[in-house]
Amino acid sequence: MPKKGEYSASASKRSKQQRAYNSKPSSKKDRASRNAARAKMGAKGSGKDVDHKDGNPRNNSKGNLRLLSKSSNRANY
Repeated sequence: MPKKGEYSASASKRSKQQRAYNSKPSSKKDRASRNAARAKMGAKGSGKDVDHKDGNPRNNSKGNLRLLSKSSNRANY
């Protein structure tokens, strides 16, 4: 059994690639911005997604954010 913070030898190639991508500084900034937008709009637990009107995940100004259903938000991209 691997120690805390280590991964087993059977970890898939895809999961290794995902960990590498998700640990990039730009990915961390985008994820933090998405979380900030969700908190600002009160989307947690509402079953809705926060949509950035201009498509920039780091632009969390009030005028750029809106709540949409998950299906309509994901249909835009």
